[in-house]
Amino acid sequence: MEKNLRQQKTTIIKIALFGPESTGKTTLAKQLADYYETEWVPEFARDYLQEKWEENQHICVADDMMPIAYGQTALENEKLSQAKKYLFCDTNLMVTKVFSEMYYGFCDPLLNEAALEHEYDLFFLTDIDVPWEKDDIRDSPNGRETVFSVFKQTLIDTKKPFITLSGDKESRLSKATAIIDELAMAKESGFSSEDFVQLYERGISVDAILKQLKIFKKGIAKSNLISPATIDNGILAFSESEFEEKAAFFDSQKEKFKIKKFVPASGAATRMFKFLRAFLNDFDIEKETINAYINRQKNKELSIFIVAMDKFPFFKAMEKKLKSIYPDFESLERDYKNYYFIKTLLSQDYFAFADKPKAVLPFHKYKDHIANPIEEHLNECVHYASSNKVSNLHFTVTEAHQGLFEKEVEVLKHKVEKDSGIQINIAYSYQNAGTDSIAVDTKDRLVRDKNEALIFRPGGHGALIQNLNALEADVIFIKNIDNVIQNHIDKITLYKKALAGILIEVQQKVFNYLNAIEQKKIGENQLEEMILFLSEKLNIEISSDFGMFTFENKISKIKELLDRPIRVCGMVKNEGEPGGGPFWVMNDKGIKSLQIVETSQVDLSDKKQSKILAEATHFNPVDLVCGIKNYKGEKFDLQNFVDQKTGFIVEKSVEGITVKNYELPGLWNGSMAHWLTIFVAVPLITFNPVKTVNDLLKAPHQPQ
Repeated sequence: MEKNLRQQKTTIIKIALFGPESTGKTTLAKQLADYYETEWVPEFARDYLQEKWEENQHICVADDMMPIAYGQTALENEKLSQAKKYLFCDTNLMVTKVFSEMYYGFCDPLLNEAALEHEYDLFFLTDIDVPWEKDDIRDSPNGRETVFSVFKQTLIDTKKPFITLSGDKESRLSKATAIIDELAMAKESGFSSEDFVQLYERGISVDAILKQLKIFKKGIAKSNLISPATIDNGILAFSESEFEEKAAFFDSQKEKFKIKKFVPASGAATRMFKFLRAFLNDFDIEKETINAYINRQKNKELSIFIVAMDKFPFFKAMEKKLKSIYPDFESLERDYKNYYFIKTLLSQDYFAFADKPKAVLPFHKYKDHIANPIEEHLNECVHYASSNKVSNLHFTVTEAHQGLFEKEVEVLKHKVEKDSGIQINIAYSYQNAGTDSIAVDTKDRLVRDKNEALIFRPGGHGALIQNLNALEADVIFIKNIDNVIQNHIDKITLYKKALAGILIEVQQKVFNYLNAIEQKKIGENQLEEMILFLSEKLNIEISSDFGMFTFENKISKIKELLDRPIRVCGMVKNEGEPGGGPFWVMNDKGIKSLQIVETSQVDLSDKKQSKILAEATHFNPVDLVCGIKNYKGEKFDLQNFVDQKTGFIVEKSVEGITVKNYELPGLWNGSMAHWLTIFVAVPLITFNPVKTVNDLLKAPHQPQ
């Protein structure tokens, strides 16, 4: 036998099966070779040791390690010359190295070096969830968990690209072939094996990344605004008594439905304290006064914060803490007091407000306690999002923050339940990492970190369409975590219920039409009625060639237009808040529809588009009520109603480098673009977001 441990170079994709004995490596190697009509490399040690056993019942010893290594290398190189596109290796020198270290306490330096140098495009780590099968050369089934952990740690320590395969032989083959096909696509597109494993672990397909890279190069077409949606031109207006009627209708119907409130609450309150953090980074109290800093930076926000400091709900808690940290606090100069106040507010050692989720921050000061947004949403939930004495509240959170949420909920839930007599069910979900976007530089080249790993960024709130899609409910209220109010819960309740009443009215009408279509009870008169309903009540434009359709095709088209999820969106008067608004938009097929459009979706260099944007009379406060089931009571797949062309390319700074990433169509923008949409004007009192800490100084957040 030639004593050679060199591995032949190749363009063939090589997959190594890696794991303890009796974990299905041989079975899978054979299956994969058959599936891809190529070669597989058997385990040289098996025949070598079997022959040794049959000759004189001798078992494996340390001196066998190098002959096995030489034999395995020769066998792999031989099979490589016969392989087509793929080669599947039942074992490899890394396995030999692990067994040598486990059983004999050392590994020959030549074997160790070769095991580390031998390259495979991917290792499949075979799990121990298959039965152990005895034969002449296997050890014992005892301690399989320990042995498996040694194999796994070896791959981690040697930085080999690997994916763990579990399940029975059929499911393993199915998983393995899907992974291999993706790996081949990744390799053909210039990604490394390490890149591929990174994508796989995040649940991101290679195809999704390739589409993102194409979007970066090609860009995203801006929205084509036709006109702003205004009262009686896309936005419905109701009197107070009409709102009361709609709310009463909802109350009369709600026991028939499972109702849920959905609150996007992911992420930390970083932006809320951005101007304070900038102050701490740029200010030196030994060199200038705070007033000089404010004048130098023209920082009005900081001035407002300091002047009204005692009106914040956290002021007394802060003052108490400051006196404990600085015993001479009362005698300090005003600038030092203010500086230490801000520093302690953001310090990791104390309050760390900018690093916590908004949901747990003190927002409102009541006579007997301080309330955070979680408490306010619990209160709202029992007021308008309940039926049959049950209220369901769903928060989207980051995994790191869920513990904080649960801690707060545990304290607050029982009090609200006791006061209201309504049971509250709380659920949580995370934004799926599989919706993250790859980062590229300004020349559309992949950006990597110091370890050469790809950099990803969250795909924006549009990713939450998946979370919404997973909910089991008939009527869903959507409201952002920071849009809460200290006073007037009765008013908030009225308008939320009214929006839900409008939803149910429209839904009943839509369902009646769809049931009539299903039962073939539609004549010419009913067809005309449905067309009128689509245009006048749902603002849906019928295509110009509709008149040329046969009667059956007209019915089919009407069904397609009606059989969609429904959203009723509250709209408030535009008072200059940043964000999206309601507009009439034309798509690339020339069809007009009502959409919520963000400023970033508009080509501001186009004077006509910029003018239409400026003429908007209303603003989107993210005040939605949704129906996500069809006329048969089945859930829609909400992914089918997303306009994939309405994503965003955004620029961010990562470690001082400007990077671009793709954000998915927004949850209430492109992600709901193909829903049935109704816009309703609601009073400004329903919109009280806290974008910066100074918003807490506004009347809706102050005690009366």
